[in-house]
Amino acid sequence: MQPISAVDAVSPAIERTKEFLFRPFKWGTYLKLGLVAIITEGLGENFNSSRSHVDHGVGGNGGHVPSVPWPFHVTPQWIAIGVAAVLLAFVLSVFVFYLITRLRFAFFHCLVHNTKEIKPRWRLYRGQASRFFWLNIVVGICFMVLLVLISLPFAAGFWRLFQESQQGGHFDIGLLLTLVLPLIPIVILLTVAGILSDLILRDGMMPHMALEDATAGEAWRQVRARIGAEKRQFIVYGLLRVILPTIATIGVFIVLALPGLMLAGSLAAIEWGVHSMFSGATGSSWLVGILLEVFFGVVAFGFALLASICVGGPLSTGTREYALIFYGGRYKALGDILYPPPAIVGGTTGAA
Repeated sequence: MQPISAVDAVSPAIERTKEFLFRPFKWGTYLKLGLVAIITEGLGENFNSSRSHVDHGVGGNGGHVPSVPWPFHVTPQWIAIGVAAVLLAFVLSVFVFYLITRLRFAFFHCLVHNTKEIKPRWRLYRGQASRFFWLNIVVGICFMVLLVLISLPFAAGFWRLFQESQQGGHFDIGLLLTLVLPLIPIVILLTVAGILSDLILRDGMMPHMALEDATAGEAWRQVRARIGAEKRQFIVYGLLRVILPTIATIGVFIVLALPGLMLAGSLAAIEWGVHSMFSGATGSSWLVGILLEVFFGVVAFGFALLASICVGGPLSTGTREYALIFYGGRYKALGDILYPPPAIVGGTTGAA
């Protein structure tokens, strides 16, 4: 496969997406692949936006800045419950992210080899997926350490704001704004760094780890060499990789906004009608009303899920196909699987 520019890779990515999802078209297979695409591309991102804190030495002049009542009284019991909830959520998030990482490798194999069976590929890349998972954890920890180091100079201001809200019973909006507004450039920079890291990890290093069983160091050296050789093309690719899915999502939202609102309005009207009809009911009539509300709520959720898969599935699949085609032109092992070279028979080139 010959290297192609970031712009020229868009068209073959669309063609491969259509072939993968629609040729032949089966509703069950389409919904399965679309859901997997959304999970692997739309969820489980390597980095989440984190909020840092900043202190500019502004005093709490409650008489000169707006304030609102602070309704929360934090006790040691609530602190312990909060810490336990955060730890539980963290453990569950790590486990879910591990499963998503395994699923990403299975979906990677399906896209590269144009096969639609997810389950047989689940165990095929178990070792590679585990190493890639821990690599992401290490990178994530590095990001968290960076956030802590950035937050340290600003922590005092937020701690003072918290103490004043507890003592005075009012939350100082003016002081909060003076602390938060300077964080906007820092958040933007960290977001850009997270996006770049994610592109390097998933679009560059992951194919090496999957196809060559490469270590993290080996995969990074190969990606760095290719980026160094074509800096301009990779910059354009990075921009298109972020911009194109965003534009496509906005376009689909605009097209489907009106029918979506009509459907949502109809279901909401039905829910309201059922609720009004059984609002004063008791006994079995009350139970029937509850069951009807639950039924129409499930129907609404089913429509929302179906629309998300039908729209998000092709967008997510196309995004990954675009990444594979662009990098496949610069990584021979990947490119030869995507577009197998013609076999040479008897000294002449012919179809395999």
